Amino acid sequence: MSDLETKFKAAAEEVNKLTTKPNNEELLSLYAHFKQATKGQDRGERPGFMDFKARAKYDAWAALGTMTSKEAMEKYIEIVEDLKKKYPINAST
Repeated sequence: MSDLETKFKAAAEEVNKLTTKPNNEELLSLYAHFKQATKGQDRGERPGFMDFKARAKYDAWAALGTMTSKEAMEKYIEIVEDLKKKYPINAST
């Protein structure tokens, strides 16, 4: 596992230890970058208009376009670091 992949995995674990749940915009950004990093651009079909949550997640991911997996990992780590400053890690978890 590369250094970047190790940092990415650690960030994915740390985000679950934040003292406060990130807002919807932050969650969508995390989701999109995680999916782009782990699945690439394979998004499947866009969910129907009545499935608001799935459609928002799909749209956030699709907005990343052709971002590479490496770029998505780097951005995900950056987002988590910013969130840790805003919502510190809960030491008891």
